Amino acid sequence: MRRNRRTKILATLGPASQDDATVRRLFEAGADVFRINMSHSSHEVLEARVKQLRGLEAEIGRPIGILADLQGPKLRVGTFANPPVMLEKGQLFTLDSDPAPGDATRVQLPHPEILKSLRIGHRVLIDDGKLIFVVVEAAPKKVVIRVEFSGPISNKKGVSLPDTILPTSALTPKDRSDLTAALEAGVDWIALSFVQRPEDVAEVKKIARGRALVMAKLEKPQAIERLEEIMELSDALMVARGDLGVELPLEVVPGLQKRITRMARKLGKPVVVATQMLESMIVSPTPTRAEVSDVATAVFEGADAVMLSAESAAGRFVYEAVETMNKIIEAVERDPNYPVLLAGQRSAPEPTGADAIAAAARSVAETLDLRAIVAWTASGATALRIARERPYPPILALTTSRNTARRLALVWGVHAVVGEDPKDVDDMARAGAHVAREQEFANPGQRIILVAGVPFGTPGATNMLRITFVSADD
Repeated sequence: MRRNRRTKILATLGPASQDDATVRRLFEAGADVFRINMSHSSHEVLEARVKQLRGLEAEIGRPIGILADLQGPKLRVGTFANPPVMLEKGQLFTLDSDPAPGDATRVQLPHPEILKSLRIGHRVLIDDGKLIFVVVEAAPKKVVIRVEFSGPISNKKGVSLPDTILPTSALTPKDRSDLTAALEAGVDWIALSFVQRPEDVAEVKKIARGRALVMAKLEKPQAIERLEEIMELSDALMVARGDLGVELPLEVVPGLQKRITRMARKLGKPVVVATQMLESMIVSPTPTRAEVSDVATAVFEGADAVMLSAESAAGRFVYEAVETMNKIIEAVERDPNYPVLLAGQRSAPEPTGADAIAAAARSVAETLDLRAIVAWTASGATALRIARERPYPPILALTTSRNTARRLALVWGVHAVVGEDPKDVDDMARAGAHVAREQEFANPGQRIILVAGVPFGTPGATNMLRITFVSADD
């Protein structure tokens, strides 16, 4: 099954998309990678989901990517004796370590390490930023905060700390357990929530040891301050606009989205734009015009994938949400401005053989109007470097590794096929032409360009281009 678009769709599975028939419909509607949210999934659910998706993969004969999204540290206030409690602007309120039920003057913050880290002037956001406070007194076991806007507060509301570096790892004990379960289940991608520093990514990569690739979710101001270091270590990035828009001013998020998307493309790393893309479709069969424009903007920017969260996990119109996302992407990619914008954002190739070959492949393929760029790739690196160029011809990645093919399901423009290693250069050309014709990328008499590394099977050794004709008997 070949998609008629380059940008991929990442769909979250949940209560509204748990049976086999619905999951298959979501794939047929356009989902390329499926997300399992570990905030709401037990290890038993995780294993069942992976087994379900691998069964679908075998049935349809196409690689499907699976992403396990770790919950990350969730900070919440304690409980109140008589919730909700109304707080007035200018009022002083205390967060402390006392487990007694809260009232209009105080409540427990059951995170002693956070109480120790807060400083005068730091902001404290509660309930997705609906309540904003500023610290006016700080002590190891309690902080006094001033209410900036009136509003109600109730039990277990989430806490965000945009000015405070948390003295903890992004991996909680639950995350470590979930990470181990996800790796044992055989997922392809691990999404790490609330990344603050490059060391957070390095910690997960050390545990994963290549069994899955690591995607850093960018949703905290501290991550933006060390963006380049985090991007360098990560295998992929996610612009997680929900929490990013809570901890940073909303008006700066669109600019950050563009900045991150372009930086990721320059580095040749997949980037996903996520959160509230078709939010209204949780309850409505059609999106708002603003949501359509939001999705289109991400596609025009060259994002590798766009993500559906509750829309496909818990909404009333899960199939329609994926179908609508697919239609929007296809329409944008048919727009004459689309290739112009992608070309305008293209960075100069890095001074490496692999980047030079990838840039040359795009240039030759577009100049000669070749039908496809066929990349032989062991680790996926060759396909990633070509995708970085955002070529007009489609990218057909041939690999002997099913794991590589599944991981490439997230990457812009890449259609991965699992096959056998070629014996020599001529066998590579014959096999590439055969798959291009079989997968309907090219017809007999048309030409393709082949990209590979010699000797075959050597990761990162991209060093060869070859133009070949597709014949009827390949």
